[in-house]
Amino acid sequence: MNKLSGICTPICTIFTEDGSRIDESAQSAHVETLIEAGVHVIAVCGGTGEFSFLSRQERLDLTELVARKIDGRTKLIVHVSAVMTEETIEYAKHAQGVGADCLLVLPPYFEGPTMAGCYEHYAKVADSVDVDIMAYNIPVHSGIDLSVEFCQQLMEIDNINYLKDSTGDFIRLQQLTTAGIRLFNGADPLMLHGLMADAEGCFWGTSNALPKEAVKLYDLCQQGLWDDAMALWHRIHGVNDFIWNNPFNPSVKALGNLLGHNLGLCRRPVQPLTEEEMGRLKQAVSFL
Repeated sequence: MNKLSGICTPICTIFTEDGSRIDESAQSAHVETLIEAGVHVIAVCGGTGEFSFLSRQERLDLTELVARKIDGRTKLIVHVSAVMTEETIEYAKHAQGVGADCLLVLPPYFEGPTMAGCYEHYAKVADSVDVDIMAYNIPVHSGIDLSVEFCQQLMEIDNINYLKDSTGDFIRLQQLTTAGIRLFNGADPLMLHGLMADAEGCFWGTSNALPKEAVKLYDLCQQGLWDDAMALWHRIHGVNDFIWNNPFNPSVKALGNLLGHNLGLCRRPVQPLTEEEMGRLKQAVSFL
């Protein structure tokens, strides 16, 4: 098992101005920015990476691009989810082939199966590869909630070793870590609290825009410097709270663009922030 911990940036997918294709130059530059900031893990083709707006070939090409650029300098997680088990396995095998350290897998979403069907899905994907798997719980989007008990059952499968939980429920986070599950918190406003609850690390969309601050917060927590960690958290909480409570991907990209990162816009039909939303984001940024 690869030891995964720390700050995981679910990397934004950067498109050309007209949205017709991935801007490979800007994408490579953003990978470099994250590595230079010291992020511990980069995840590609995730929700923050707008995977649902990428074609099959774009997902494969983007995974290869990011893997080449990382070149072993940080850990790589590839989100390989699809509704069909066979398609998920196809993405999983490809990700293993380009050197992924771990695969992020949702339960089959939209009008998904029973929990027995979810277990079968995970078991078949796990059996198809020889790489770690991280189950992914985000019921607001998948329509399926992976309970603590179900996650414990999943962790009995040899190479399913981690869970990303994006419920935004601190009680759930505490239940999961207490149950011994290797947890990555995926709710931006609970990053500090997840680390305090003994999570292995954080999937932090906001870290696309604030990678140095994210790494600093993690380091302070690891050192037990809780007063300093809380002071930093108070400074950056406003933008995390804004992103969580407004259109997520447009907010992450807007924040990054405001802070000098070239993240572009989301692929249509996802809309950029309105003038009113941008005004509130700029107000939150003023506290950084």
